[in-house]
Amino acid sequence: MRFLLGRHSVRFSKVEFSLITRLKFGELLDTSTYDMVENGIHQRYFEGRDKVEYAELKAVLQIGVFSEQYDAVKLCLLYMLN
Repeated sequence: MRFLLGRHSVRFSKVEFSLITRLKFGELLDTSTYDMVENGIHQRYFEGRDKVEYAELKAVLQIGVFSEQYDAVKLCLLYMLN
């Protein structure tokens, strides 16, 4: 994205996005072979099910009760990806 601020053209590219969000750009990894983390977010909030619906994720975020310190951040990132 490019913005005109006064007489200056400013850009906000994927490089700046990556610097701010710390999200990486590149090849997507095959996550189907990953092992489940014991007592991870998947287990704590979704009973370890193979499939989680978008509405279920939204409901967990709306309730706002989280077991671990960074669970809200991780779930919000998952929500944004979807």
